[in-house]
Amino acid sequence: MFFIRPIARDDLPAVLALSERTGHGLTTLPADRERLAARIDRSLASFAGAAEPAATTFMFVLVEGHRGGEQRVVGISAIEAAVGLDEPWYNYHVGTLVHASRALDVYTVAPTLFLSNDHTGHTELCSLFLDQRYRRGKNGALLAKCRLLFIAEFAPRFADKVIAELRGRIEPDGTSPFWEGLGRHFFAMEYKRADYLTGTGQKSFIAELMPRHPVYVNLLPPAAREVIGVVHAHTAPARAMLEQEGFRYEGYVDIFDAGPTLECATANIDAVRRSAVMPCTLGEQDPVPDSLTDDILWLVCNRRFEGYRALVTSAPPRVDRFPLLPYAAEALGVAEGDSVRVVALAPGDR
Repeated sequence: MFFIRPIARDDLPAVLALSERTGHGLTTLPADRERLAARIDRSLASFAGAAEPAATTFMFVLVEGHRGGEQRVVGISAIEAAVGLDEPWYNYHVGTLVHASRALDVYTVAPTLFLSNDHTGHTELCSLFLDQRYRRGKNGALLAKCRLLFIAEFAPRFADKVIAELRGRIEPDGTSPFWEGLGRHFFAMEYKRADYLTGTGQKSFIAELMPRHPVYVNLLPPAAREVIGVVHAHTAPARAMLEQEGFRYEGYVDIFDAGPTLECATANIDAVRRSAVMPCTLGEQDPVPDSLTDDILWLVCNRRFEGYRALVTSAPPRVDRFPLLPYAAEALGVAEGDSVRVVALAPGDR
């Protein structure tokens, strides 16, 4: 079975192996042992309640667990509680400038890119990656949405708005059309190098070299214009999932690859708003197959902070006490009568 738990220090080798398969553009998961170890330490401190607000991050791993104790880490996701509190958080806002002259009877509308720090202090969903061999069933949804139940359960620890910065269009050779059309002129380095430096925390060069004036989109080459706000092909399912939960693109894009930033008021995230707390009850070991019942899939988590666990299981669409099979209760660390937080996995079933 598969379940979610907080990352542990011993997970570093597995997470490093995952990071080496992410490709380019996932700057929050660099293939750098030292940076990943430091980030895991930040997560451990955050779950222990010992991290400063600017350093608070919660990292989760998707585990394939087997009876007998063997566990394999197959995916990772994370939450940054508040971005931009210790160093500027940059993105571009796609805006408009109007140029007009009554005397010449000229009126032009020009799309522009404004350097922005508007998302400072917001909570970020980040570092989502699932081993390709396990991209089946509901593993991807569990890995992504477990963070929403965590936010719902521990809402005071997070901001009033949640954002998700999605990877932009990257060519098979690792180049970025947007970077080639804009960033290269100011940074004089390959996209891969800039991506790596950002992922390893070396961000001072952004403030030092980024243009401070609006960039006229029409002056960029067509290949760069066409990818503004466009997601990487592998990221399209994540975008669809976020949009089902109420996230929207409001015109902010990444300064390197122009991938879109989606955002939503925390209280309006569908899984947060519709999740419920109820007692659990333990059922039979061998249930009736789902195909012979009206059961739907549910996302379920326990209500512990440091011992957070989440998984996907089936249950009737309407319940007052949530039924769990013994192996699911064991994975969650709950017993008969303990309370759990639940939400139907598919927004259409809520």
